[in-house]
Amino acid sequence: MKIYILCLLVFLGNLMVAQESENEKKQFVIKGINDQFPELRELSDKIWSYEEEAFQEIRSSEALVDYARKNGFKITENIGGMPTAFTAEYGSGHPVIGILGEFDALPGLSQKTVPYKDPLNTGNPGHGCGHNLFGTASLGAAVALKKLLERGELQGTIRFYGTPAEEKYFGKLWMIRAGAFEDVDVVLDWHPSGETKVAVQKGLALVDFIVEFYGQAAHASGDPWNGRSASDAMELYAAGINTFREHIRPTVRIHYHMQQAGDVVNVVPDYARIWTRVRDTRRAGMEEVWKHVEEMARGASIMTKTDYKISLVSGVHEILVNRTGSEAMQKNLEFLGPIIYTEEEQNFAKKIQKATAKEELGMESVITPLEETLEHPMGGSTDVGDVSWVVPVVSIRTKKKLTYKLINNIDS
Repeated sequence: MKIYILCLLVFLGNLMVAQESENEKKQFVIKGINDQFPELRELSDKIWSYEEEAFQEIRSSEALVDYARKNGFKITENIGGMPTAFTAEYGSGHPVIGILGEFDALPGLSQKTVPYKDPLNTGNPGHGCGHNLFGTASLGAAVALKKLLERGELQGTIRFYGTPAEEKYFGKLWMIRAGAFEDVDVVLDWHPSGETKVAVQKGLALVDFIVEFYGQAAHASGDPWNGRSASDAMELYAAGINTFREHIRPTVRIHYHMQQAGDVVNVVPDYARIWTRVRDTRRAGMEEVWKHVEEMARGASIMTKTDYKISLVSGVHEILVNRTGSEAMQKNLEFLGPIIYTEEEQNFAKKIQKATAKEELGMESVITPLEETLEHPMGGSTDVGDVSWVVPVVSIRTKKKLTYKLINNIDS
């Protein structure tokens, strides 16, 4: 993979340096990224190939730690009791600027670097959300900024956060509880996307929980009257959710994954398990639906004479959007200018679009104007939301390519 999104490094200039020398320092940071490019590309390729999902990102975390340590950062590991969570810090005093970096993969998405579905290792996880780029690019930004601190041209502390398990269990929650963000002045965040823009939508609050049903096994033909089917309970629970969908607000989303429902067809299942997720644009709305969906499990249990248990997995808040920081970020994004794609890259993008039954338009080279923050946006959820409730967060979404325009034309 030869693609990087390292724009966020420039945004720190607006927060930490005087106006008269701002552009000079930004150009220095951009050049610092260019100097690192071969190593960053290699690091991203490694994380892509490791294919490690939530809380299992041992080699991915070690690769990022090794690169940070080689570049003179102080490492703190095992943040919040998570072996793959760490911080890499340089400098002293305030402001303390945090940069988030994720590196976990998604189950079942192993993929070769080809524009059609072809697993690198069948059944393994893979980086469908570009987290091999996320952690790598964010750390590269921190290293480039560290060089300005070394020269005495910036004051304060740069702290890279290696944050595990964003895709599945929301590792940043453990880091927040451990106090990892208590002394931070602002956190910068980015994520690969189909657009290049400042992210000013708050996403959705979310809760994850597991419902388990316990029944009585019996022969499905010989004496089914002695059985109490856990899978029947799970089906009734799911039917209740699907009937309820008509009567919830349009902002709410409910998902479930039936994980287990017996082992053989001729035995009444005595155990079933379903993973359930509820979202809404506001946590209060999500909690109201969540509690009712949990009550449905009790109803399914009563109807089938089974027992049930509910176990909380995790949950996240919606993002508190920082418009002031977003406006500063927009100026820096426009300073960089739109990403320019080669013909080869455009053809690769069109092949992906063809393989996924999308219109073959290629990649658009534009920077989206700063949007209004919607009261009820759609989209996904992220544990960055919880970080934003304890420290200001400023975010961008960017397409997957290094901005050669400014890196190769520093004086333009």
